[in-house]
This record gives sequence, C-alpha cells and structure tokens, in this order.
Amino acid sequence: MKILFICKFNRFRSKVAEAVFNKLNKNSENKCKSAGIIRGRPLDKLQVSVAKKRGFNINSKPHGLTSEMLIWQNLIVIVADDVPRELFKDNIKYGKKLIVWKIPDVFSNNEKDIEKTISLIENKVKGLVKELRWE
Repeated sequence: MKILFICKFNRFRSKVAEAVFNKLNKNSENKCKSAGIIRGRPLDKLQVSVAKKRGFNINSKPHGLTSEMLIWQNLIVIVADDVPRELFKDNIKYGKKLIVWKIPDVFSNNEKDIEKTISLIENKVKGLVKELRWE
C-alpha cells in the first residue's frame, strides 16, 4: 500500500500522520508520503517541539502536492477539514482509495490543543495500520 497523507499546507496534520505511520508500520511493503495542496511556510516551532516530545519527528520542509505523488499512491488520506474531497474524486475512478479525516488545523499556541490534535491523528493512523494488516 502506498499512502499519501494530505492537508492544506503540509505544515502539521499530514506531517504528523506520516510520522505516526512510519513509527507504527511494521510492513515494509506499506509506504507513505505527505503533502499539502498548497506548499506551506516553514513549520511552527511549538508544533514541532510538541510532536518531538511525543516521539514524532515532523521537522522537514513542507511539500506541495505533485502529479508524481498522485500517480505513485493508491490511497489518499485527507487529514484535514479544509481540503475538499472533490479535488480527489478521480482517485476512486482510477481504482484507488480515498479516506477523509476531518481534522481541524491548530492555530493556537496552546500545547494542550496541539497535543489533542496529535492524539486524534495518532488514533486515526493506528486504526489505519490495524486495517492494513487485514488486507
């Protein structure tokens, strides 16, 4: 399975999903990447720090979505409530899968809000990894 985690800017949500997946995934045939529909500015230092405390490294440059990524993947996971699923409706048409997790972005500098979002993403990714074991 080749999974592409997508959020709006690839500054937090999709990066967290990618980091969690890479930490939990034990099947070398499952790969993942992350991207934003718009390539974002540099990452928020507090978000990077909180993720690191949780054991997830998200400290890489934001990536914008490319046609190569869309060709590569066979599952898109929209990890955002501000990315329209309609952008990827053709994914299903080409025999690929689409999952939407409507996770709001974190705009506050409150560690608890950031932790809450990381936990939500972590739980979603855990469910996905468990589901992939049975496919």
